[in-house]
Amino acid sequence: MEQLTRGLLLVLLFPCCLTQTTASNTTSATPTSSPQPRTDRLKVRLTGFPRKHNEGRVELFHKGEWGTICDDDFSIVNAHVLCRQLGFVEATGWTHSAKYGKGSGKIWLDNVLCSGSEKSIEQCKSRGWGNSDCTHDEDAGVVCKDERIPGFVDSNVIDVNENKIEEVRLQPVVVAAKKKLPITEGVVEVKYKDGWAQVCDLGWTIKNTRVLCGMLGFPHERKVNKNFYKLFLERQKSYFHVHSVACTGTEVHLAACPLEFSKPNSTSTCVGGSPAVISCMPGPLFMQNSSLKKKLKISTNVRLKGGARLGEGRVEVLKDSEWGTVCDDRWNLPSASVVCRELGFGSAKEAFTGARMGQGMGPIYMNEVKCVGHEKSIWSCPFRNITSEDCQHMEDAAVRCNIPYMGLENKETWYWDSSNVTDMVMSGVKCTGSELSLSQCQHHKTISCQKAAAKFSAGVICSETVSDLVLNASLVQQTVYIEDRPLHMLYCAAEEDCLSKSAAKANWPYGHRRLLRFSSQIHNIGRADFKPKAGRHSWVWHACHAHYHSMDIFTHYDLLNANGTKVAEGHKASFCLEDTDCHEGVSKRYECANFGDQGITVGCWDLYRHDIDCQWIDITDVKPGNYIMQVVINPNQEVAESDFTNNAMKCNCKYDGHRIWLHNCHIGDAFSEEAERRFEKYPGQLNNKIS
Repeated sequence: MEQLTRGLLLVLLFPCCLTQTTASNTTSATPTSSPQPRTDRLKVRLTGFPRKHNEGRVELFHKGEWGTICDDDFSIVNAHVLCRQLGFVEATGWTHSAKYGKGSGKIWLDNVLCSGSEKSIEQCKSRGWGNSDCTHDEDAGVVCKDERIPGFVDSNVIDVNENKIEEVRLQPVVVAAKKKLPITEGVVEVKYKDGWAQVCDLGWTIKNTRVLCGMLGFPHERKVNKNFYKLFLERQKSYFHVHSVACTGTEVHLAACPLEFSKPNSTSTCVGGSPAVISCMPGPLFMQNSSLKKKLKISTNVRLKGGARLGEGRVEVLKDSEWGTVCDDRWNLPSASVVCRELGFGSAKEAFTGARMGQGMGPIYMNEVKCVGHEKSIWSCPFRNITSEDCQHMEDAAVRCNIPYMGLENKETWYWDSSNVTDMVMSGVKCTGSELSLSQCQHHKTISCQKAAAKFSAGVICSETVSDLVLNASLVQQTVYIEDRPLHMLYCAAEEDCLSKSAAKANWPYGHRRLLRFSSQIHNIGRADFKPKAGRHSWVWHACHAHYHSMDIFTHYDLLNANGTKVAEGHKASFCLEDTDCHEGVSKRYECANFGDQGITVGCWDLYRHDIDCQWIDITDVKPGNYIMQVVINPNQEVAESDFTNNAMKCNCKYDGHRIWLHNCHIGDAFSEEAERRFEKYPGQLNNKIS
């Protein structure tokens, strides 16, 4: 839906841009004309891997040769024109960076700009036939809606090929192996027509095994004992659809390897060979053997954040003990696959650009990553260092990795209104979020719930996208100060319970409270808007401050001593969740005025200034010393987020009784584990100088 919306916007904007371009006399790379009209009808086909019949790399037949389109300036509008030209009603998306594999030969078109009304891609603006500065790493593809235009007849435009490999599986031989998941060893079978066929192992190499294991969600390959399978395979009747495989080992899909298929009407035998058998090594997350699991360690220099499922997310890398992101320039499947295998998954299923898994915070470390596919770590791949002009977080790269089939899709977990509950099967469930199923989470050995008590039944509502709130740590550090505020100015704050308990015993309205004040800028870097759990009908009106509370507690403010004990605390209700400001190109959606909707839009932030009520910690009773200041957003986890590890922010704090200093302010997951341990063991300062 997001892509379609962008497409509609582009349809409105492009005609204006094209008018200006046509009037210009410059000779830049901007398209100035349409390619010369052809007397014959332009042939278009979809090809590449892995794909379905309605998607693929776009290739055009011109001057007797098939060639590709460069992804520079490519858009959903271009995709609509191509899909309609292929006989589909519209496009649902488009791809870049050779997602369906690199083409060969000519790159026929570059900087293509369609208005949306064209009947053929050749009628769109471009640099002209064969005029391109691209490589095949930038081949464009389209995803068409699987619905044909009524009455459309042109059978030669779609690349229909029965000899395509889309699905692969391992068929275990031993009965015990069939019951254990994931299946890591067995006979290689490819989907063919309505059944499965085998692959001849003549000339088979370990490189072929590596590619197949990656497709199946495994990072490593193992040698297999073929003698064990010999007797079984001799008795088994086989049909060989693939007779020869010659992978280099860096491919992300079997279809990308040179393949030789059985010829029509042949006997499809494998003379001198037998069905291919492979063995794969699963990553630690999917390993049954606990002793082996301890030996295999997942990389601590790369991680995935913001994904809805296991094995997907924004790519973040560790440098100098601090996590940062990767820019999406030239980001492709080989580079994404190195990340996936490094994390214990298989090869990459998709390489995402444009912050598809949310925008990160902090540094961007890498750009134009160019992995071949055999590297052990993304840090071993060639890349370009970032300058401030190169990239923004709206260009953060992300991946979706192949993971092993674990059969969890058939787990019977249901959500219903609980009126007909007859039994409880679990209680005391406590998950970390990395588990593959509820059964792997910590839970009571003995169920403590009352049987058939509907009001105790747990439920879930699943979503592909959720919000992700992150506090701007540097702004807290920059804006902190102490204020001695007279009690007569704090009546509303006392009503909101924003002062420490000793304030109730003060001689009101005389005297003052010492307040640690700072600004909070809370960003939504997720993939969905952050909205209060409660509907506006249940928001509470507070007359003193004249506003509604949509959440009782939106943030916790704490001052901790070296033992982690709270010495002072504060909290902030959601006085007004709204979009204070947004990144370029993002529109505000939420405004509190006139009982408006409350929330924080993706790409926007809510700013609580240091000078508003309750934006403080009451430190009147705190003695001079060294502390840790902590701010936690959405502390009760009332609203779903893709990541709760970044909801906390911590700072080292020194208070001398008159002045206060904050340093090392950072969000909860910004540092390496080692750096975080050093932070927690911070011994304090003996003077007022902050090093």
